[in-house]
Amino acid sequence: MTSGPRQSDGRQLFSLATPIALTQLAQVAVSTTNIALMGTLGVRQVAAGGLALVLFNQIRTMCVGLITGTGNQVATVVSRGDEGGRSVEGEVREVVRSSFMIATIAGILGGALLIGLGWALRWLGQDVEVLAQARPMMVALAPGLLPCLWFQVLRQYSVGMQRPQALLLVTLGSVALNVGLALGFMHGWVFLPELGLTGIGVATSLVFLITFGVFWAMVHRDAKLGATLPIRMWPVHWATVRDELRLGTPIALTYGSEAGMFSVLALVMGSLGAAALAAHNVVYQIVYIVFQVAIGLSHGASILVSKAVAREEYQHARSVAWLALRYAGIVAAVTAIVYVAAPDWVLLPFLDDTDAATVALAHTLLLIAIVLQFFDAAQNIGVGLLRGLGDTKAGFRLSLVGYWIVGLPTALLLAFPLHLGAAGVWWGLTAGLATTAALMLRRYFTLLHEREQEHPRVLAGSFGH
Repeated sequence: MTSGPRQSDGRQLFSLATPIALTQLAQVAVSTTNIALMGTLGVRQVAAGGLALVLFNQIRTMCVGLITGTGNQVATVVSRGDEGGRSVEGEVREVVRSSFMIATIAGILGGALLIGLGWALRWLGQDVEVLAQARPMMVALAPGLLPCLWFQVLRQYSVGMQRPQALLLVTLGSVALNVGLALGFMHGWVFLPELGLTGIGVATSLVFLITFGVFWAMVHRDAKLGATLPIRMWPVHWATVRDELRLGTPIALTYGSEAGMFSVLALVMGSLGAAALAAHNVVYQIVYIVFQVAIGLSHGASILVSKAVAREEYQHARSVAWLALRYAGIVAAVTAIVYVAAPDWVLLPFLDDTDAATVALAHTLLLIAIVLQFFDAAQNIGVGLLRGLGDTKAGFRLSLVGYWIVGLPTALLLAFPLHLGAAGVWWGLTAGLATTAALMLRRYFTLLHEREQEHPRVLAGSFGH
């Protein structure tokens, strides 16, 4: 039988997941306030700005996937060093240098791709006026991808060293800074140019740059983190870069597979009209807020699983997985109650209640989100658990099945032949997430069972030492 988690497992997962989740929430608060600010400009601006953010997040998510394995690599190196009683400072620096190199190249290419998409989307049936307003914002967001990814390298490094607390301090400040700069560039306050919707993109890029600079200074001054933080980004050991890309590329493709489905479905929503796209953008942003808690649990559980596997403590790895899933279920259930009890209050910051069609559609999508977010959290935790086992390729393969073979066809079938419209798109999305979650968790527990059979000498209680 599977034994219960150690008494300290909950505390370890909480201490790792909470600052990551709060940091994610602070970062999402930037995009959430951006959507709210767009709402003050009109429904068409919400549609255009939301489309720009969806595509930016698609590219950012894939680029972040390339360096997400950095935290696991650092945790594994440190754990082995502790077991062997040897110094691993040089190895940690090599991993971080490689991650910065990958982030820099990915940021440049990703920014160019984002700008190019602004003109390519006209061939995909998008509203011409919406695209005309989205393009300048996409150009403004593109330069912010570089400091955003550099920040993610530092984040993975601090998580791998199990000192993520500094993350929260700097990202909380970024929320207030973003509101001030966005309002200033939108309306031309304090000698700033009046840029309207594009000003939100300019402000976001500046916030990414400032946030990275502040976080770098905080990490550098930290006694433990500063000791192994590389000051120079050269020389880079290309063998380490290749190792990180072997781990990170499947993660990027997995993240891209999920984010890609969201992006494609956003384009489908755009073909249904500005009201459908605006409602989709708003409710997606609300669900995305809850999703950040799952990201924190996923990263925290992934690090704990990496440490457990390095010590061949497979029962411990199983316990951590169930603990993370229970925590995510509780968060999803609590927010679901809020969606049912006070939907108008949830939507109020984003939509003007005079736009009846968009508000009514958003209410419908919010109810579907109650089901969707359970599976969304579970599949994200599944990705982290598989990453902890070092199996990132399976996550990509399974995501293709769940998102593209089940999710997208189901969404299109329900939306058009069955005439469910926007609601059909979201039910299809839910089906894709549910399938992906089931496949990933099954893969994780199957791998654990196989490794336990290979190491029968490791007892269920061995992780208590």
